[in-house]
Amino acid sequence: MPEVPEVRDPAPQSKKPRRVRRGGGVMSSTGLYIATGMAAFFFLIPFYLLVRNALSTDLEITGENWKFFPTDIQWGNISELFNDGTVPFAQSLWNSAIVATLHTVGVLLVCSLAGYGLARIPYKHANKVFYAVLGTLMVPTAVTFVPSFVLVSSLGWVDTYRGLIIPGLFSGFTCFLFRQYFLGFPKELEEAARVDGLGYWGAYWRIVVPNSLNFFAAMATITFINGWNSFLWPLVIGQSPDAWTVQVALSNYMTNQTVVFHMIFMATAFSILPLVFVFLFLQRWLVQGIAQTGIKG
Repeated sequence: MPEVPEVRDPAPQSKKPRRVRRGGGVMSSTGLYIATGMAAFFFLIPFYLLVRNALSTDLEITGENWKFFPTDIQWGNISELFNDGTVPFAQSLWNSAIVATLHTVGVLLVCSLAGYGLARIPYKHANKVFYAVLGTLMVPTAVTFVPSFVLVSSLGWVDTYRGLIIPGLFSGFTCFLFRQYFLGFPKELEEAARVDGLGYWGAYWRIVVPNSLNFFAAMATITFINGWNSFLWPLVIGQSPDAWTVQVALSNYMTNQTVVFHMIFMATAFSILPLVFVFLFLQRWLVQGIAQTGIKG
């Protein structure tokens, strides 16, 4: 019988992934750039007005004939600001720098330790303590303001850095954020540290903190901005001009009798410079640190 030729299957053809074309790629990118540019334009308008009015006279600020920029730039407003005998603005900047910096360091230390203890140290009442910390967020500041002032006054801390800094060293919200972050921190690193003989404090200081600098930087940014912008508590505690912070000094340019517009804008321009530098330096850690807390929505 004749041999039947063997039939072989054709070689499998490689299937190339089909490219999905997205319509309007150029148009969508152009629209995105236009929307971003418009958002940046509207965002920069307040800064333009701030610089423009800071270098103008009161008549140019409040006058009917609006100009994009003053005809005669008033550079003398800067020297007038720092040579004003009634408002020690340079001293207030120094006070705000000290208060905001020490406040930031203290809050990070206290709240990170509290958050780490609530997240890692086994204790049967840990949840109750955590709920008590959350309960402090529901108490209005006005409720604790008077008792805090009476306590600070009885300790003789009025017109001192201690009175401006120590009462605000604990923040329930910051403690909550640290706890959320430490709950997601890899336990394997801490277990390896305990094998080497480290306790909770050693694991926290040598393992957790060095590996959490991004989150600490994010919390430092938020805390520093809040400390710098604080107004009501420094207004009550800093009763003498030498103890004024920058926000209290700004309020003295606007009274019931007079409003010095060019001084307000010039002082505001100088007061936001530290915040701009801090935010630009630490902005990439801000969003990343908040995302690492596990908070969604």
